[in-house]
Amino acid sequence: MKNFFLVILIISNFIFIFIQFKKKIKNIFYKKKIIETDVNEIHNIFKTIKIDEIIQAPKKEAIIKSFSISAENKIVGMTSDYEAWIIGCISKVSKNIFEFGTCSGKTTYIMALNSSIDSKIITLTLGPKEAEDLRIDNADNKVSYRNIINESIYKNFLFSGTEQENKIEVIFKNSLKFDEKNYEKTFDLIFIDGGHTYSIVKNDSEKAFKMIRKNGIILWHDYNVGKTSSKDVVKYINQVSENRKIKKIKNTSLCFYKEEG
Repeated sequence: MKNFFLVILIISNFIFIFIQFKKKIKNIFYKKKIIETDVNEIHNIFKTIKIDEIIQAPKKEAIIKSFSISAENKIVGMTSDYEAWIIGCISKVSKNIFEFGTCSGKTTYIMALNSSIDSKIITLTLGPKEAEDLRIDNADNKVSYRNIINESIYKNFLFSGTEQENKIEVIFKNSLKFDEKNYEKTFDLIFIDGGHTYSIVKNDSEKAFKMIRKNGIILWHDYNVGKTSSKDVVKYINQVSENRKIKKIKNTSLCFYKEEG
């Protein structure tokens, strides 16, 4: 009987440890396929100015307009401040921008604040009505599907009613049904942060590869190894990176691809 209880105790402890450290355990056994690189490899705007042997400062071109959202607002699905800075900087050198997944519109707003006055931003999103008609593929991550529904609640956005709204076009449509043919080789920057199920990430990415112009940049958000809701994002990017030069930006969940000119 003592041996039985000892076995139960050991199994219980193992389960507890696994639950508590599941992400770290996954990272130990996960073989990374994506090369990590510093942000300054993306574009010259990220090159720093050497002040002395200790400190380097950003160029004035890399100073952006940004803002933060209080946790009390309960806005979901946002980028970190560092990620927002990266996106804001690239927006400064991008005239035509496309976004898969608007959510609250925070990233859209940052891109609009920092892009030129004659730039154009198209953001594709699901509204509450479109989300009702969404169907899940059997192979898709169920947690990611639930997050799509939870994030498709917005009819208005953080940029609504602002001066920057004039340069933004919002398309309420399921990206699986979006026809990219009229936008081929059009955009300088494409930001992919829509549905995180495998079928949607694959769909959005394949369309983005057609829509990006020479020397344009595609950014993916939420490449988080070990995070359940990001599982399909990681899976797809790992697969497609076997044929395309996709890299992860250090200290972020962003991956990027640059279309060679």
